[in-house]
Amino acid sequence: MANGKSNISVEIDTGVKEIAAQLFKRMGLDQTTAIDMFYRQTILERRLPFQPAVAPPTLDEQLSETLLKRSSEAEVEVDIDGNIVIDKDKHPELYEWAVNG
Repeated sequence: MANGKSNISVEIDTGVKEIAAQLFKRMGLDQTTAIDMFYRQTILERRLPFQPAVAPPTLDEQLSETLLKRSSEAEVEVDIDGNIVIDKDKHPELYEWAVNG
């Protein structure tokens, strides 16, 4: 590992930076030290030192996935706004399930 210092330039939301800086200060850290700690921990663990959260699927994504699992021949259609449309006449059981659960 090379000795010496290097600069990085990162664009971050102003509000996020301010809140983080306040938290770091309460912990007795400045931003440079906190970022250095993050880098060092990442190197030590050879991964991110936290588990990123995956956004949960939207209701439409959940419904679409469930419909496809329930009926392989069902065609999932969407309207112009991206809402799922189930033909009540073609797939009454899916329609009933989608409406009443």
